[in-house]
Amino acid sequence: MWLIMKVFLLQILAFLLFGGGIYCQASTRRLTFVVKEASYTRLCSTKNILTVNGQFPGPTIYAKKGETIIVDVYNKGKENITIHWHGVSMPRYPWTDGPEYITQCPIQPGSKFSQKIILSFEEGTLWWHAHSDWTRNTVHGAIIIYPKNGTKYPFPKPNAEIPIILGISVVTFKG
Repeated sequence: MWLIMKVFLLQILAFLLFGGGIYCQASTRRLTFVVKEASYTRLCSTKNILTVNGQFPGPTIYAKKGETIIVDVYNKGKENITIHWHGVSMPRYPWTDGPEYITQCPIQPGSKFSQKIILSFEEGTLWWHAHSDWTRNTVHGAIIIYPKNGTKYPFPKPNAEIPIILGISVVTFKG
């Protein structure tokens, strides 16, 4: 009986050492999003808008399937904000999914919140956007998720990629 228990414990130990190592191979990266107002001119009209890292649209996130991304969001704006990772399944970290007052309390002005995104099965082009009030008009960007290393695209590999993000801007004419 003691021998059977030893063999069983050795099998569990071997699984944890070798099988657990396979799970831990996915990389984790940390990104920083600084949300703040910036002066922006379009169609001969200048206004202050919320940007991420001074960009409009915000930065494109490039990742591989299986990666974990931690995004540190610093709210330097005047309004509450949340970020939603559209098309990304968040079963392990639902409180970082972005819908304000539903899964997450808003990130208040002057605060920071770290959002953990595990790209378990997602692949392709998705997007992220603010999920608070009017902030979603200018706080958004693309997420491009490539296949894991050693796997192929489910379609012919593209020669080039050009993310196109459509947004809306309201211009008020005085007259």
